[in-house]
Amino acid sequence: MPSSADPLSLHGRVAFVTGAGRGIGAATARALAGAGAAVMALDREAPTVDAVAAELRAAGAEAESAAVDVTDDGAVRAAVERTMARWGRLDVLVNNAGIVRDATLAKVSDADWALTLDVNLRAAMACARAVVPHMRAAGRGRILSASSVVARSGNFGQSAYVASKAGIIGLTRVWARELGPHGITANAVAPGFIDTPMLESIPAVYREQAVARIPAGRTGRPEEVAAVYLFLASDLAAFMNGAVVGVDGGQLL
Repeated sequence: MPSSADPLSLHGRVAFVTGAGRGIGAATARALAGAGAAVMALDREAPTVDAVAAELRAAGAEAESAAVDVTDDGAVRAAVERTMARWGRLDVLVNNAGIVRDATLAKVSDADWALTLDVNLRAAMACARAVVPHMRAAGRGRILSASSVVARSGNFGQSAYVASKAGIIGLTRVWARELGPHGITANAVAPGFIDTPMLESIPAVYREQAVARIPAGRTGRPEEVAAVYLFLASDLAAFMNGAVVGVDGGQLL
């Protein structure tokens, strides 16, 4: 584990990561644990998130897992209380859980619209609401949430997804104002096209078109997004509040 003198060290701190069973969430759990944090890893699918927590423990980190549907407010609160019972503190929330349901305006269903906003946006608020009392009591905390490059650029056929990710930017800026005086910062990360199972759901022809528009000439890696979450969770980012950090290879240029 890193020493407490390391400016990126999270030694002695506790992180609560949603959607941690795979992709960016799993990479973020690994990055935070590697910096010394204890990690409570959440995902809807128990086998995947249990495997991530077991991997972290095998590497010498403190880690627990919980199979939680983040749209279930009671289950989220229970996971937060379990975290507090285990470690007595909660320093970092990473709102990473998300889904995508693509459809053009004429075809997007009310059910897909509601589900996408429930998982991607309302659940982030529910998680923040559950952790903030503990952060306020401690006088410090980090709330980090997953937005997307498309929240600022728009994207064909993604009305629900783009609305949810744009909403994350709005919430982040509200929380920055509300919670900053209490020592709690709120920032968002806006990934571009990252090699994750979610990206694999996009037809190959559209993936190729997207990569052609990225100056870096490639898709990103989950570890590259996780590194930004680690920075924002660290003391180095103490004066960053209300920021939206793009990790998109220059896609918005």
